[in-house]
Amino acid sequence: MKKSVEEHAARFTEKAADYDESKSEEYHACASLVIEHAAPEPDDVVLDMGTGTGAIAFGVADRAARVIGRDVSEGMLDQARTKAEERGVENVEFGYGEFRDPNVDPETSVDVVTSNFALHHLDDAGKREALAAWADTGADRIVLGDLMFFEGTEGHEEFYGPEVDDPATVGTLVDAFTDLGFAVTAVERVHDMIGVIVAQRIGEGDEVPGAE
Repeated sequence: MKKSVEEHAARFTEKAADYDESKSEEYHACASLVIEHAAPEPDDVVLDMGTGTGAIAFGVADRAARVIGRDVSEGMLDQARTKAEERGVENVEFGYGEFRDPNVDPETSVDVVTSNFALHHLDDAGKREALAAWADTGADRIVLGDLMFFEGTEGHEEFYGPEVDDPATVGTLVDAFTDLGFAVTAVERVHDMIGVIVAQRIGEGDEVPGAE
C-alpha cells in the first residue's frame, strides 16, 4: 500500500461530499456490472467492501435481505448513512471496516461480497490478504469491480494516480481467487484497465458453469 489506511481515509473524507458527482462513465458502467453479477437472493446477506457512499450497497439492497457496507472513511460512511435515511432503506448498515479486517460479526453468515473501485489501493500481496479475509466470511460469491490491467501495465493514468494506486493485472487477480478455492466464472472488460471479476466458491464435486 502506497499510503497508510489513515491517509486513504482522510483523503476520501475530504472528497466525500462531492464524490458521487466526480465519477466517470466507466466507473458507473463498472458499478452496474458489479450489481448485476452480485445477483443476491431474497434471503442473502451482502458485504460491500470499500462501500464509499453506498453505490453498490443501495444497488443490491432491494434484492437482498441485508447489506453490510464497510469503509475506512467516516466522511464517506456519513454520506452513505444520510442516503439510507433519506431513501428510507432499512436493510443496509454502514460501519468501519478495512479490506483485510472487514469487521463483521463472526456469527453473521455472508453470502456475497462485492467491491467496486477500491481494492487497487493495496499492493498485490495486500490484495491476496484482503480476498482471503473476504473468503473467510463464508461467502460463496465475490464480485470485484476495479482498476486492473488487461494489457500491459503502463499508461491510462487518467484513471488512477500512480502515487497512491496500485492496480493488479487480471491474471494476478484470477490466480488469487483460484488459490483461495474459487472458480472465476466471468471477466467483464469495461476498459483496457477497468473490469469486473466474478468468482464462485467451489465445493467438493461442484461443477461451476463458466468457470475458468
